[in-house]
Amino acid sequence: MADFSSVSGLLLLDKPENITSQGAVSRIRRLLNVKTAGHTGTLDPMATGVLPILVGRAVKASEYLLEGDKHYDATLRLGLTTDTEDITGEILTKSDEIPEEAAVLEAASSFLGEGLQIPPMYSAIRVGGRRLMELARQGVTVEREARKIRVDRLDVTRLSDTDYRLSVCCSKGTYIRTLCADIGAKLGCGGTMAALRRTEAAAFKIGDCHTLEELEGMSEKERLACLIPTEELFPLAPRLDLAPFFARLAHNGQQIYLAKIRKDFPLGERVRLYDEGRFFALGEVQDFEDGRAVKPIKQF
Repeated sequence: MADFSSVSGLLLLDKPENITSQGAVSRIRRLLNVKTAGHTGTLDPMATGVLPILVGRAVKASEYLLEGDKHYDATLRLGLTTDTEDITGEILTKSDEIPEEAAVLEAASSFLGEGLQIPPMYSAIRVGGRRLMELARQGVTVEREARKIRVDRLDVTRLSDTDYRLSVCCSKGTYIRTLCADIGAKLGCGGTMAALRRTEAAAFKIGDCHTLEELEGMSEKERLACLIPTEELFPLAPRLDLAPFFARLAHNGQQIYLAKIRKDFPLGERVRLYDEGRFFALGEVQDFEDGRAVKPIKQF
């Protein structure tokens, strides 16, 4: 029997439809028999695809995984608007005046690059200490501040008179539901999201993910083998093995001066710190009064 108290790492889940992200985490927690687990980057219940789940001590890395760009495949349905901006919500308007394909392509392309987006009421964002979705379920609408987003790629393919597939590469915090609604609003016929699949998040791709069914059919040993070690979440950070004296300093949160360990890293570089071959912290190179040093910024 494995020592599950020491289980730590990243599990890449292909989240199924009709389950919340937190519900998926609960399933993984039971499968791995661990107390601590959390996801990075919420997917709506109707959405599927890449859901990185951090287990054990690896949950401390969540803030770093949230920084990466996201890739999605979505279906935009024109001629329809809903209160949730997707087809699970209550219908607000319908229109039979659907623009031609050329107009749809032109409207969609206008959302490329940097821009501002007003987050939907049905979202996990907090305003005044309360989640917007909680207010929305009570019929309350509040003013939301527009947020900066970036759409790097937006490929549009016609599926039918009303439906278009959107392949999107965008910055974190971009709501694809709202992008669909905004394209529909620009066209004047309204639009809503009919399907969503996240194909990449923080450089993790859908082909590397496991389904719940696959995991449930595995042995205990096979499931544990699916965990990506925490240190591999920082592939661009160079490895720094510390001698016992300096490792003790780093464990206590003290900076390690590069001159003393005869190393040279550029300012701002993030470094993986090791003690007797074991990864234990992420450090960052900073300038101090006595010189340049690696400062532990997250202990694992």
